[in-house]
Amino acid sequence: MTNAIVIIILLIVIIMASKGAAKHFMGQGSCCGGGSSTVKEPDKKLSGPVVKTMVFKIDGMHCENCSNRVKRAINRIDGVSAKLNLRKKEAVVEYDREVDDATITRAIETLDYKVISVIKK
Repeated sequence: MTNAIVIIILLIVIIMASKGAAKHFMGQGSCCGGGSSTVKEPDKKLSGPVVKTMVFKIDGMHCENCSNRVKRAINRIDGVSAKLNLRKKEAVVEYDREVDDATITRAIETLDYKVISVIKK
């Protein structure tokens, strides 16, 4: 009888953990310190005309909080503005002046995400 109770409790714990993991990997989780009340990071306005647009493919973003962290890090750099697409796992970065792509890559990778590729749009 005791074994049956322990097994039932373990099954309940496994089911609940699986549901949480599934939500996390679908981008609906509350990782990175967020919760269900995630606020979308506002877009940054560039001070000059757009002179270049690059697409950074990023590995490791699982939820809106991850996406917001990356967007904030890129938007802190003068001369660039980022729009992130969590489903495509990419950042579309517009430049109003010459900024080295390695600077943006460093800003992303210091957050423990991985830049897979950089493509000119």
